Amino acid sequence: MKLKVIVHEAEEGGYWAEVPSIPGCATQGETFEELLGNIYEAVEGCLSVDMKDVQATGKNKVLEIAV
Repeated sequence: MKLKVIVHEAEEGGYWAEVPSIPGCATQGETFEELLGNIYEAVEGCLSVDMKDVQATGKNKVLEIAV
């Protein structure tokens, strides 16, 4: 899976980034290298769902796919 990330220079120093295809997914870092590491964590966190709260009943199914 490839995602586009928009990287911004923060006015107070450092960087912040957003992932437009995942609403609300953003992160920051003091250095560009720190930002890159934080982007991966942010995307993983934004895409993770607690499956304990998802119930499959009747004709519904829960599937796990890799992208």
